Amino acid sequence: MSKINELFKQDLHVINVGLEMFKDDMMKQKARVSQLEWKPPGGGKPEIIAALDKLEQPERLEQIEAANKLAIERIVNSQPVLIGFDQAINVVPGMTKRTILHAGPPITWEKMSGPMKGAVTGALVFEGLAKDLADAERVAASGEITFSPCHEHNCVGSMAGVTSASMFMHIVENKTYGNIAYTNLSEQLSKILRMGANDETVIERLVWMRDVLGPMLRDAMKFSENGIDLRLMLAQALHMGDECHNRNNAGTALLIQALTPLILQTGFTTEQKIEVFNFVASSDYFSGPTWMAMCKCALDAAHGIEHSTIVTTMARNGVEFGIRVSGMPGNTWFTGPAQKVIGPMFAGYKPEDSGLDIGDSAITETYGIGGFAMATAPAIVALVGGTVDEALGYSTKMKEITTAENPNVTIPLLNFRGIPTGIDIRKVAQTGIMPVINTAIAHKDAGIGMIGAGITHPPVDCFEKALLAMSGGDSAHE
Repeated sequence: MSKINELFKQDLHVINVGLEMFKDDMMKQKARVSQLEWKPPGGGKPEIIAALDKLEQPERLEQIEAANKLAIERIVNSQPVLIGFDQAINVVPGMTKRTILHAGPPITWEKMSGPMKGAVTGALVFEGLAKDLADAERVAASGEITFSPCHEHNCVGSMAGVTSASMFMHIVENKTYGNIAYTNLSEQLSKILRMGANDETVIERLVWMRDVLGPMLRDAMKFSENGIDLRLMLAQALHMGDECHNRNNAGTALLIQALTPLILQTGFTTEQKIEVFNFVASSDYFSGPTWMAMCKCALDAAHGIEHSTIVTTMARNGVEFGIRVSGMPGNTWFTGPAQKVIGPMFAGYKPEDSGLDIGDSAITETYGIGGFAMATAPAIVALVGGTVDEALGYSTKMKEITTAENPNVTIPLLNFRGIPTGIDIRKVAQTGIMPVINTAIAHKDAGIGMIGAGITHPPVDCFEKALLAMSGGDSAHE
């Protein structure tokens, strides 16, 4: 008893697990208290706990672990290489002159958000399928246009993700596994189609990209013997201070450095080449889509592995957030409501002006960069908000819901630890930790564009539905 009595004579440091109100009470009594973040497995929901238990049964567990090991090997061993550029109509599977691809899971015209509708109508005018924006709304609602997710055509699209037939695309080949991924080119500024803007200046820029920028990049890559190794370049960019979702200063410098000798060999005029270089210099985001295609290329190689609980897609259409899981092959989506993005707004805008989370760019976080690699880019907090400590913390915390580290892409500030790789739906459900995503904010209405940037997370619904489907319960998927 004497030892116990001595204990109570000392200053105690209490660790409180659970309700924070107990911590507050102890602090009022001048006690030192640390709050331990903890949530019950499966959010305490009986059906989710039962699903987790099913997946822990020895035979199932052995199958899952073997499948996940293979999925991780495919992600890590993938070598995505930029091999060219061409118009979507020429290279994208299933693309037609009346097809409009969009970000996120499937959605109809009637249900689209303001930014996506703005991008769709702008694309229809750009393609000559409508004479003006008013006519474009009629055409979009007519049933004459095929709307389909980028992800279902080996593509990814930033923000609204709207991709039409004559837009030029990156062509990225996985040299390890042979699959190919595509994405369109950066429009650079904040008032752009992918953000929902669609006035004459936006259309004029798209026309110039179709007639000058795209063809120049296409012709330039013909002088590249082996293509551009994007995984190697990504690793370099992260070591130079990018996280390669919203901070792309280093990545853009590296990419244009690789492209410049090739561009100079093309037959375009000096004036046109200067236009292209000035365009690239107008924004650091030029390489942003390139990393999206790289990540898509690696993750597609890991899709369709029976029993795997690894997430291969996270994408948002401005209304719903959707994920795809390796063990559910094809285009099986698990969805929940798109969330608000919290972060700094441009001058003159308020949080209530924001549209909901939108875009395929969360493919970067699915791979392990972007929000997962914010420790490589402390300066990102100036754009998306928060503190440097929080940026470091995100990269550490994401390790709790992933399966491995990618030794090819590392984080210097964390002793060159590999980026967190392979989001596991079981770990998300068990811990209650949601993947962190840093992203731009588009205005909720069509025609305006980007108004800020910040941090968001998926809804838990996606992961719970996927878990139920993988365990053999009610999948509730779309």
